[in-house]
Amino acid sequence: MSVDLTRLRRHPDVEHPSLRAYDAADALLLDEAAPVLRAAAPDLADVVVIGDTHGALTLSLVAALDDAGGRPARLRTHTDSVVGELALAANAATLGIDLDGVTAPDLYDDPAGLLGGARVVLLRLPRSLAALEEMAQLVATHADPGVHLLAAGRDKHMTPAMNTILARSFADVRASRGRQKSRVLHARDARPGPLTHPVAATLAGVAVAGAAGHDVAVVARGAAFAGAALDGGTRALLAHLPRMAPEAREAIDLGCGTGVLAVSLALTRPDLRVLATDASAAAVASARATARGSGVADRVDVRRADGLAGLPPASADLVVCNPPFHAGAAVVPDAGVRLLRGVRHVLRPGGELWTVYNSRLSRARELRWAVGPTEVVSDDGRFTVARTVRPD
Repeated sequence: MSVDLTRLRRHPDVEHPSLRAYDAADALLLDEAAPVLRAAAPDLADVVVIGDTHGALTLSLVAALDDAGGRPARLRTHTDSVVGELALAANAATLGIDLDGVTAPDLYDDPAGLLGGARVVLLRLPRSLAALEEMAQLVATHADPGVHLLAAGRDKHMTPAMNTILARSFADVRASRGRQKSRVLHARDARPGPLTHPVAATLAGVAVAGAAGHDVAVVARGAAFAGAALDGGTRALLAHLPRMAPEAREAIDLGCGTGVLAVSLALTRPDLRVLATDASAAAVASARATARGSGVADRVDVRRADGLAGLPPASADLVVCNPPFHAGAAVVPDAGVRLLRGVRHVLRPGGELWTVYNSRLSRARELRWAVGPTEVVSDDGRFTVARTVRPD
């Protein structure tokens, strides 16, 4: 059976008129991969799909392999966002495609489990060059020596630097012809080398504004936002750390990234337990390593989750959040709003939400409606920090 990509939906991911669950790069990647897969059969041991945001690649591949008389011994897929995994499952159910036998080992916790023995790897090019570098190194290290990596993207998001990065891990790198403003990079002849990710750095004295500074040993996987540095939004929130629900005993760092906020809270408040959540596998791996390196892993629990899904009501005194403003490569302000759904549910009466957003977005009204009374604590023209209290 062929997959009608127009039937794919992004749910439960961000829905926006400018966004679809597939694009021309997905279609081109599948077309470029078809002869590679035919040439590899029947000796094809493994196929791996990385970065399939909503299932277009995985579902099409399953359908094509089934039509050809059977799937390879193992078909594996890794999507950074847990929301993408949920969308894949939902789209499979809608299309009536059985995902039995399709596994999803974690790229960071079990790279050999995901990539070991792979002969063909289909990759949607990430936005971050550091993410691409880490993925290329892991493929070259763990996949079959004869692996063929096909990496697709939209022309507007591709740069010559991507070819250069792939050439560090593969001796043969070439680009396909462009089609519908998309292109595929083919990489072969793997040459494993040293792994340069994750990266680590010490952020000195990041807990400021009236509290003693603490060093945070931040660790970042290639796809983690801001890498091993302190981004402007997090810096703006940290300036108000001492004011955040001083009597809190349970806190949540929502969309934790590399875990700098969660770890800073734990370092400055010995009696506080922090739950750090993020949809991104790269962020979760980074935050766990940051908590371990900073000596607070016993009080910072890091989970991969779709926002606050599954958390019990009235379970936290404080929620801190530096929400994203992108969905994939597109600037979508609703991405941050979606993340904040459910904050009122998990906060105890009188509990506080501290969040930061681009000043031009003016989110105070939405925060009042969704959670409770909101005050703008600071606005430097770039970032606005707001404190919101759940009513009793």
